Amino acid sequence: MKKSKSREILFSIIGIFILVILVIGFSFAAFTFSKNGITENAIITGSINMSYSEPENGINLVNALPITDEQGRGLTGANNVFDFTVDSTISGNSPVNVNYAITAVSSDSTVDNSAIKVYLTNMDNGADSEILAPTKISSLSTTTGSENYNAPSGEYILFSDTMNNTTSHKYRLRMWVADDYTDPTGGSYTLKVNVYGAAAAL
Repeated sequence: MKKSKSREILFSIIGIFILVILVIGFSFAAFTFSKNGITENAIITGSINMSYSEPENGINLVNALPITDEQGRGLTGANNVFDFTVDSTISGNSPVNVNYAITAVSSDSTVDNSAIKVYLTNMDNGADSEILAPTKISSLSTTTGSENYNAPSGEYILFSDTMNNTTSHKYRLRMWVADDYTDPTGGSYTLKVNVYGAAAAL
């Protein structure tokens, strides 16, 4: 009887010892398990292209007379409207959104920004769809250089949006002398249009 009890105690101690070793072993395995990744990392870059139908990427006013917003909205023809297309180009095989902005820069102008109005429409369906209501250049926001579409600082923002890598948009810009401008000396105003874009953060 004593032998049998001793055996039971011995087997119990051995069992507990084995159990302790198994628990420690599994815990160690749980904390040291690691797996090497087999998925390749992909770098996706994005860019924006602009094409336009005019010889220059902008619009000029020379000795133009002030007109109302209603007249400005109806402007047509050469030197009155500037048509351009914006489309995105993505490197990589995954669908990606692209942040972009249409901006404008005045150069070699003798008329103040507060005298000039701009009006931007979308022409995707062949008809004017207003994006930017008639607005004085001086009232537009300007880029700071920290936006998510990589524009330099100091350019006037006409419009900003997001598009995917299968999208193309047509735009039309009109520009005129505001009807509250009273300087009789005349002058000229040149506005160049730029488009900037970059792949949106995933």
